[in-house]
Amino acid sequence: LSLVLVAVTARADVVQASPDGFFIKITASVSAAPDKVYADIAQVRHWWSDAYTWSGKAANLSLAPDAGGCFCERWKDGSAEHGHVVMALPGRLLRLDTALGPLQEFALKGILSFWIAPAANAGAELDVEYRVNGASSSGLDALAPQVDAMLGEEVARRARGSPGEAHPCGS
Repeated sequence: LSLVLVAVTARADVVQASPDGFFIKITASVSAAPDKVYADIAQVRHWWSDAYTWSGKAANLSLAPDAGGCFCERWKDGSAEHGHVVMALPGRLLRLDTALGPLQEFALKGILSFWIAPAANAGAELDVEYRVNGASSSGLDALAPQVDAMLGEEVARRARGSPGEAHPCGS
């Protein structure tokens, strides 16, 4: 997998957080053309961490990068839909309707967007945005930093070039 992020320019931020929602944005420079970045995002099993799966193995993940496509996990003893694609513009945007991980059990709406734009250096700029909304009793402001850390870890993993591995600090 050749999706290589330049760590110096990667940045993750909780842009907004309240009890009923949060907005996280991660920005990174990628040393690949936009079409390649899009294709690599769809190869989720290569860049997602085993630690953030129900089965314990990112190899069980798949992502069909077309409208209605499933971001799914299938293993011997079960399966899970992590989300589904609601917009696919190859080389420019991949958007999923998803309540990631433990957010799945709440009555939430989550939209994860991968915005891809050409960069001056012949690579691409990748903006990952995750917007989650629910009832004010959801306490999403308390969860936002944890979700930010998880998504930020995915970007950092790409920068290190170690797909599927858990964070070296053990989280």
